[in-house]
Amino acid sequence: MDLNNFKFNKKYGQNFIFDTNLLSAIVRDSEVTKDDEVLEIGAGAGTLTEVLSKACKNVVAYEIDNNLKDILNEKFSDKDNVKIIFADALNTNLCEIENNFKNKYHIVANLPYYITTPLIFKFIESEKVQSITIMVQKEVAERMVANVNSSTYGILTVMLNFYGDVKITRMVKRQCFTPMPNVDSAVVKISPKIAACDSKIFSDIVHKSFAMRRKTVLNNLSAGYKVNKNIISEWLSKNNINERARAENLRVEDYANLTKTFDTITPYLS
Repeated sequence: MDLNNFKFNKKYGQNFIFDTNLLSAIVRDSEVTKDDEVLEIGAGAGTLTEVLSKACKNVVAYEIDNNLKDILNEKFSDKDNVKIIFADALNTNLCEIENNFKNKYHIVANLPYYITTPLIFKFIESEKVQSITIMVQKEVAERMVANVNSSTYGILTVMLNFYGDVKITRMVKRQCFTPMPNVDSAVVKISPKIAACDSKIFSDIVHKSFAMRRKTVLNNLSAGYKVNKNIISEWLSKNNINERARAENLRVEDYANLTKTFDTITPYLS
């Protein structure tokens, strides 16, 4: 990187990891094997890419910064199982990305903080994704695994736990990065599962329920769907949900049950 006069670009949220022990630990957390294919988003200096290449069958790494092209191409010129694509993974069609893989694949990445959430939701519904192991901001990781009734329990918590089993595998101090960010990080592993109900209706109910956190689910759903409160109250009662409950008081299962009984209010939708 020094030889290529590389300058870190804040626009891309570049914070690279060079600690080989930590990189190996991240790959171990992902549980990828020699038979697996891996998608890495944000190859950076290629440090994680290199460790992955030794642990799995193939690595396809996306990198948005063309200033890293010479560094990465030189680093992996003799690696037959590494493919570097210089493009923005967030704005690349999912089918185009997945055409790089013969079968199912894993995602392992040190994600730029500013695109963490949209990138997760770009891939979380794909039937080809076997697991997602990502480095994210500690605060975001804690929201992902937050407990019901807590202030950090929100839309992100509910939606991610609807789509998969989520766990923090390790905390990572900010000093492990170059340049050092202002926050600590965490490695999170998401193991996708089959959706228990219609994902679009589920998402709509969750977003409407959290529209105003200080209001009850009854008020938020009534306003969101423009349906009389008595009808919403009946719907909630049918699912053993207290009409005084707020969005953060409902479990993922409660939102799933509301989705399965959505026909209770469909006749009243305009």
